[in-house]
Amino acid sequence: MQPTVYALATMDTKGEELCFVADVIRRAGVDVVLVDVSTQGCSERADVSTETIAGSHPGGPKQVLGHTDRGAAITAMATALEHWLPAEVSAGRVDGVIALGGSGGTALVAPAFQALPVGFPKLIVSTVASGNTRPYVGFSDITLMYSVVDVAGLNSVSRRVLSNAAHAIAGMVSHRSEFPADRPALGLTMFGVTTPCVDMVREQLEARGFDPLVFHATGTGGQAMEKLVADGLIEGVLDITTTEVADELVGGIMPGGPHRFEVILERGLPYVLSLGALDMVNFGARETVPSQFADRQFLIHNPQVTLMRTTAEENRQFARWIAEKINRSTSPVEILIPEQGISMLDKTGEAFYDPQADQCLFETLEQEIQQTADRRVTRHDCHINDTAFAEALVSAFARVSGNRFQ
Repeated sequence: MQPTVYALATMDTKGEELCFVADVIRRAGVDVVLVDVSTQGCSERADVSTETIAGSHPGGPKQVLGHTDRGAAITAMATALEHWLPAEVSAGRVDGVIALGGSGGTALVAPAFQALPVGFPKLIVSTVASGNTRPYVGFSDITLMYSVVDVAGLNSVSRRVLSNAAHAIAGMVSHRSEFPADRPALGLTMFGVTTPCVDMVREQLEARGFDPLVFHATGTGGQAMEKLVADGLIEGVLDITTTEVADELVGGIMPGGPHRFEVILERGLPYVLSLGALDMVNFGARETVPSQFADRQFLIHNPQVTLMRTTAEENRQFARWIAEKINRSTSPVEILIPEQGISMLDKTGEAFYDPQADQCLFETLEQEIQQTADRRVTRHDCHINDTAFAEALVSAFARVSGNRFQ
């Protein structure tokens, strides 16, 4: 059978361009279904009408159709599409998706594309693909292609760009590779200042037959890991570097989001957690640091990243926030505390060495975690990057996973 691509756009304004893309995809040997996500009109050329998409809105089609406000209409259609498109993918009716749009059209389709599994082919040709693309990509593997000119008619430039996009999605669905999961995949979180620890843990896990996936704890990194957990692609987690909590609560540029840890706990995966890099909050260039932090201790990591040492009170706040989440666990979880420091910068002689602040973090965590036989906090007389701590993390994972991987 030929693969099938769903091609989406607001066909009342982008119909000509979408049909051009569909023709190129078909000439490449791939079937195409035209999906109309218009909010103010409809197209007779669509294979899937705007009314069909609107019918997937939890509140019914009336919640989508008939809006006079464009912003409200786009928001409602985005919600409907976010319900309809993943269901089509789950049903096996589509092998890849492509969309065209300006700022409104991209905002409309992006949530639905973000909801699709990692590895599923998804491409958006957009006028906003050059700039801050995080609102559109999130922590998914969406491919964005800058349209260069507006998606407004066919011309010598747009034909080239749209043709490339059409061939790209056709190639993605025609030449997909299958990678059998021959080893259990585990999620690990890392920062530059915890790299020695995570590298040692990764090597030990590989030697034990696991497939460790390392995520850079930059906010999107933790959320990307948790998306793979939600998609069932990760079977256990060693959350060694939880620095995203500091940015979430203090206002740094790499927040993990208000729901960090939750999906891991909900799925009941074997879970080991530590406190890597909670001694720092991340900001951009030094001049971008908010004025309320003017009297704090800083380290210029590079021209684009400024690190700020966390205080004792902030560390108490982190511990309470983490404990509130971890206390919901219903399967084995271990929290390991490295008493001699939680990052490269947090040890004797280094810029962020502050035993008092660390102790506030450690003691509050021990006080707030409701320890049981399956929820344990242990202290270790070593630094996070010491070999002994890496070995303790791997041993803890063996305990929480029990016979799961035998």
